[in-house]
Amino acid sequence: MRVYYLLKIKGKAKIPDYVQLRDEKFSLLAYFRLDRPEKSLSKIGLAEEEPQIMSFLSDIPFGIVSKLELN
Repeated sequence: MRVYYLLKIKGKAKIPDYVQLRDEKFSLLAYFRLDRPEKSLSKIGLAEEEPQIMSFLSDIPFGIVSKLELN
């Protein structure tokens, strides 16, 4: 089981919403726009997990670090 931590960051005005994706050691794996995750997720090998990750992101609030476990 792989463990990831996600932080959804609310943008302001012209700055879009972003997501930080970190591993179990809290090392930053990806930092991407909430509306454009494809390139970043495929770069770190999580392209096939994109629907599950995006569903999880739609359920969590902004500014709270949330734990995601993937098989």
